[in-house]
Amino acid sequence: MKCEVIAVGTELLLGQIVDTNSSYIGEQLALAGIDSHFQVKVGDNADRMRSAIDLALSRSDAVILCGGLGPTQDDITRNVVADVMGVELETRQELVDKISAMFSQRGRQMPQNNLLQAMIPVGGEPIPIQPGTAPGLCCPIGDKVIYAVPGVPWEMTQMIDGFVLPDLRVRAGITSIIASRVLRTWGSSESGLAEMLADEITRLDTTGEATIAFLASGIEGLKVRITAKASTQEEVDAKLAAEEIIVRSIIGDDMVFGTDDDTMESVVVDLCRAQGLKLGVAESLTGGLIGQRITSHPGVSDVFQGSIVSYADSVKRDVLGLEDVAAISDEGAIAMAEGAARVLRADCSVAVTGVAGPAESGGYKAGTVFMATHVDGVTESLMVEWPFDRKRTREFTTITVLNQLRKRLLARAA
Repeated sequence: MKCEVIAVGTELLLGQIVDTNSSYIGEQLALAGIDSHFQVKVGDNADRMRSAIDLALSRSDAVILCGGLGPTQDDITRNVVADVMGVELETRQELVDKISAMFSQRGRQMPQNNLLQAMIPVGGEPIPIQPGTAPGLCCPIGDKVIYAVPGVPWEMTQMIDGFVLPDLRVRAGITSIIASRVLRTWGSSESGLAEMLADEITRLDTTGEATIAFLASGIEGLKVRITAKASTQEEVDAKLAAEEIIVRSIIGDDMVFGTDDDTMESVVVDLCRAQGLKLGVAESLTGGLIGQRITSHPGVSDVFQGSIVSYADSVKRDVLGLEDVAAISDEGAIAMAEGAARVLRADCSVAVTGVAGPAESGGYKAGTVFMATHVDGVTESLMVEWPFDRKRTREFTTITVLNQLRKRLLARAA
């Protein structure tokens, strides 16, 4: 079975919104064993949408439309789908009741425009999973099918995972199980990892036991995805476990900081918790990004003491106690880490200072970063010169300094 993805929205064509939905859908289709040879973006124009859908149906067995299911005048996906099917739209009372109830629960009256979302092409069905006010659509056209899901990512993912993918697998007659395990790494480039794993990838190409793919994900690390297929969940789990052991033995456990949904900050927090340590942060060029990343995970208050965003040099001096050292220097990062541990009453801490760019500062070129980790009264520092823009310099600094702390905490527990 082949499935085509069409992202709907003029804002996508104008670059006002990055189309992460198509990437997600494409990845999930691959994991489900469904071929997807084309992805298309089209604006909110009925004729062009109709043309894109007709072309997709001519070369694919299924089409997933993403976007255009809202209550406004430019949300015309349901109308175009009905046109493709050659039918009218009908109002489904159960959807009217459901949407109205959502507004009532928020203490608001439903605007009349939202009644548009309760209209379904005759012969189609609403997707039973409906997280928001926009119902998804499942509309058969002969032996083919059109799915329509909202463009809101959290609504889209629930419909794709909970209904569209299982339905596609049934239609395709797929009974085998495809699963993946992601190893999250830091400390090597994508090309470096590919070089290390080249022989293993060649072996897997011959045996078909599994596949290995790479995905550079910035602040999330460099992902190594192992994918395997088997007839049962137990068999596929065994294949993934066996291949994970091989991959780890090649690239080294030190480089793998987590698996699947782990993040560098969640791993660091878990290590601190396991060792009964309180964590503090002092950050300058990252401007609170390290603290934000840590506190994005629920339940960290038992570990995380806080972050001092000492952007101004005066704050570094008055709050963190920097004296007679340059704010942007190896000594400055060390003093910040020690100051954070002292002021925040933390057992361990990290600190970063430097030049995010784009211009140089203090005699240092953009991308120059000093970072330090403080554990058990001992402070270690590191200097890096990133060849990146401001955004990536801040992100790579965040994951790198946390990785330095992770390695020290692992050594502490050994």
